[in-house]
Amino acid sequence: MPDTTDIQEALQIGDGAVVRIKKLIETEGNPDMKLRISITGGGCSGFQYNFSLDDQVNDDDVVYEKDGVNVVVDETSIPFLGGATLDFKTDLIGAYFTMENPNASSTCGCGTSFSV
Repeated sequence: MPDTTDIQEALQIGDGAVVRIKKLIETEGNPDMKLRISITGGGCSGFQYNFSLDDQVNDDDVVYEKDGVNVVVDETSIPFLGGATLDFKTDLIGAYFTMENPNASSTCGCGTSFSV
């Protein structure tokens, strides 16, 4: 498992992600919503990114903030995200959150799963 020495530097949030998260929160009509990122086993490369909206912060969560948007990551997922950047992309495939993750030794074609 990757090591992160400074938990507060573990995740960067791109401007595109900020804009998209703000739109999702507005659509939900709940200003307490946050984007939650978790890592689970599965996907075609071994681990999988999961993105969801959540209005709760658990005791083992770390909250990252940029421009008034909060992104929540559970303690177990943090080591996989050291130095990673969350962003939002729109292209011919569709519109989706992306992770640029220096800990990933390989990723699947669509970028939703990775291995370390």
